[in-house]
Amino acid sequence: MLEIKSLTKAFGRNKAVDTVTFTVEKPAMIGIIGRSGAGKSTLLRMLNRLTDATEGRILFEGRDVTALRGAEKRAWQSDCAMIFQQFNLVPRMDVVSNVLHGTLNRRSTLATIFNLYPEADIHRAIDILDRLGIAEHAPKRAEALSGGQQQRVAIARALMQDPKMVLADEPIASLDPMNAQMVMEDLRRIHEEDGRTVIANLHTLDTARRYCDRVIGMLAGRIVFDGTPEQLTTGVARDIYGADAGFSESATSTEIGALERVPA
Repeated sequence: MLEIKSLTKAFGRNKAVDTVTFTVEKPAMIGIIGRSGAGKSTLLRMLNRLTDATEGRILFEGRDVTALRGAEKRAWQSDCAMIFQQFNLVPRMDVVSNVLHGTLNRRSTLATIFNLYPEADIHRAIDILDRLGIAEHAPKRAEALSGGQQQRVAIARALMQDPKMVLADEPIASLDPMNAQMVMEDLRRIHEEDGRTVIANLHTLDTARRYCDRVIGMLAGRIVFDGTPEQLTTGVARDIYGADAGFSESATSTEIGALERVPA
């Protein structure tokens, strides 16, 4: 169980995340939506402990994640894998080595320096790449792959950590529609087949409605909606993105089209 209690992140007088509270009682596929600056990325970074909370608590299976330090904090970051919009791969390193970087938190400094990996880990990395349909690219440099393929390498690296939870910060924002669909299908399968909680920041309503069991809407750092995709009506969507000019000025054409298709 994941419990978020009054989680807050302040930058001076500005609260990027403002007393956010929600609970995930069982593994789920959760989409977080909202306009630019709503606090979505800051929230995920706090969950992964890349950013410290100003106030509030994160509890996972009864353990206070916000209190973890040193090795315990690094262990949590392995249990709570992070996937980024810009992939964060090493471009000139081969694909399988990038995936094996998912084991860095549990390897010795010496093994890391000399790039030494157990044979079992290498086989497991290739198996994960095969599961994602890109095993044939294992020996290639990461920079030689398309954006969609690179994002699937990043997903493989996250799975190499054997995490209990996967966080994805705008994982398809820079991808074309076909690759975006494949990445979202991969994340959905990770939830369904592995029983892992997946929490993804998403930039379109259509994507959240299609792939997620639960949608959380944020506006100005606060949760303004928490429900099923079916409950995401036009009125609710306007609450999330703002009612000015009919929709937010920062919304994409995809979001606007999605809003028009949401039931009233």
